[in-house]
Amino acid sequence: MEGEKSQSPSKANISSIRKFLPQILAVSVKNVLLLAFGMCLGFPTILIPSLSGGIPEEEIVLNQDAISWIGSVNLLCVPLGCLLSGFLTQPIGRRRSMQLVNLPLVGAWLLFHFAKHPWHVFLASCITGLSGGLLEAPTLTYLAEVTTPNLRGVLASTSTVAVISGILTQFLLGTFLHWRSVALVSAALPITSCMLLFLVPESPYWLISKNRLQDAQRSIAWLKGWLEMEEAEQDFKELYEQLKKNAENERAQISTSLNCESKLTRVKNNLKLYTKKNFLWPFGLVTFIFGLGHFSGMTTLQTYAVNIFATLKVPIDKYYATIILGVAEALGAILSCTLVHFTGKRKMNFVSLIGTGLCFFIVATYAQTINVTKLQTVGTTTKSTNDEQNWVPMTFLVIAAFFSHAGLRILPWMLIGEVYYSKIRAPASGFSGAASYILGFISNKIFFSMVSVLTLPGTFWFYSIVALLGCAALYFWLPETEGKTLFQITEHFGGGEKLDFEVNHFIKMRRLKKEGRVLENQSGEINNAFDRDIVKQNGDSDVKL
Repeated sequence: MEGEKSQSPSKANISSIRKFLPQILAVSVKNVLLLAFGMCLGFPTILIPSLSGGIPEEEIVLNQDAISWIGSVNLLCVPLGCLLSGFLTQPIGRRRSMQLVNLPLVGAWLLFHFAKHPWHVFLASCITGLSGGLLEAPTLTYLAEVTTPNLRGVLASTSTVAVISGILTQFLLGTFLHWRSVALVSAALPITSCMLLFLVPESPYWLISKNRLQDAQRSIAWLKGWLEMEEAEQDFKELYEQLKKNAENERAQISTSLNCESKLTRVKNNLKLYTKKNFLWPFGLVTFIFGLGHFSGMTTLQTYAVNIFATLKVPIDKYYATIILGVAEALGAILSCTLVHFTGKRKMNFVSLIGTGLCFFIVATYAQTINVTKLQTVGTTTKSTNDEQNWVPMTFLVIAAFFSHAGLRILPWMLIGEVYYSKIRAPASGFSGAASYILGFISNKIFFSMVSVLTLPGTFWFYSIVALLGCAALYFWLPETEGKTLFQITEHFGGGEKLDFEVNHFIKMRRLKKEGRVLENQSGEINNAFDRDIVKQNGDSDVKL
């Protein structure tokens, strides 16, 4: 922990493992919900081949246009949930919000299982998308508010690992079970998530904002290593005074400039928070990175993996190839989770974009060479071939999946929890998630049209160009946030002191601490419980007490 002082003897003797383990467990429980959402994202991949007309006994059969909606309608509904997510999270709390999201997920899976008509499938897909949007703000803000800077980057990357693991789980289940059975099995995970969330504390930031001070102190004691309440008193007081000071500054400004304002005027002034640089700059950057992730190929590859592998005639069963693709995604996400704290987000993102772009370029060139121009719609009867050259597209598509999830697909989700100051963090997180899924919907919905106009090789070349040009753009636009405090990051995006490209990982910090040195740019006092998150610019403060 940063700046530890005034510690009791028993607290000072607590091991590092005990200090970090509660935060890891809290984030892991939150990740069970993301695992359930990942299963929602992976379900269309196994559902599309089943409903495409290739299975004679299937009672629900859809045409290509309807199939494109199956692959994208859930993503279209996510933004609505995202927009509501931030505003619902603040009144009822991060933990309770996550628990309530599980209820519609269970209903959606049961609707899938008992579906008799196409509209049942579409409605269930919409519900999963809406639920996925509702979980964005509570999961992202909860992670940001219960972790310390030296763990935040690593633990943030586990969110994507959880989602990818859910997708891989669906690929595995879909290989061996009918899609209706997969839906029934999937209903068990949201129930498990709801139960586990009773075992972790609420965010101390939110508890203090609701004047639940004893619960906040208890939450800090739990997160700091299962301390006694008395041992967490100093940490609680520092966090409380920090947030109280911010709230007082805000009230002072309101009383002087908006003494007689109407409710409508207050709403207008709250909306103005989203027209300032410290929102627009990070929002634009995060949205741009999301766009790169969706239009560099991986969103459509993941959704239409079975069809793409069948079209390219990979030498193994297309469902097994899809499982390998999912494993590559998971391994890439795990690698990112492991290395991001040492390499930083910039380097991993650059390697990810370059690797993804080159792989799609190779696959596009191969497809053009063998004159594969159109996408094949398949059922379960499509056979693979044993041509040695057919390993080329499968190999490089799997490598592309690995590279993209080793950086590009994880980076924006890590940034969301860092780049917004806490007064707008929950709503802004929802807006960013909404932007991501709108872009994901567009990329999936227009995929068939792109293949018709550009051909399959042309579409893959387009993905390659987007990835490589995006890498060049982010070299100039993307700061390094790894190891930086929330205060430093929000200062950067608010026009204050700029972030450098140095990664402050925990090994370096421990070495500096032993040498008696202090890291530069650690502005002001540092809260023992969590890092300082005060926004000086524009008179904005963090919470209302």
